[in-house]
Amino acid sequence: MEIKFWKPTVSSGQVKATVHQSGNLGFSSLAIQKLKLNENSYVKIGTNSKNPKDNNLYMVITNKEDENALKVNKAGNYYYLNTRSFFNEIGVDYVKKKIIYDIVELDIDGNIIYKFIRRELVRKNKK
Repeated sequence: MEIKFWKPTVSSGQVKATVHQSGNLGFSSLAIQKLKLNENSYVKIGTNSKNPKDNNLYMVITNKEDENALKVNKAGNYYYLNTRSFFNEIGVDYVKKKIIYDIVELDIDGNIIYKFIRRELVRKNKK
């Protein structure tokens, strides 16, 4: 028998993206680094068409403009996507719920695809 032990990694935050009440998808600083986002980046967003219960997102990052890709926008040190119409189309309630996606990298047939694993929280009313 040979046991291979998992080596813990130290992280100063989470690789995640959050849907804002405007419908924009904003990326954490670690997500920006992991996905290597910049002003020349484009993102293709997809869903799992074979499993309607899979509410995760799947993304591919590219530097080529494409009719199926969204341009990455920058405001200060912040990167985001204009995803309001996408989330409306797939029925995500980003106004009443705080939608967070934890990002993991997948290698599928030699292609890097990012899986955005969905978490939901009830938004707290600001007083």
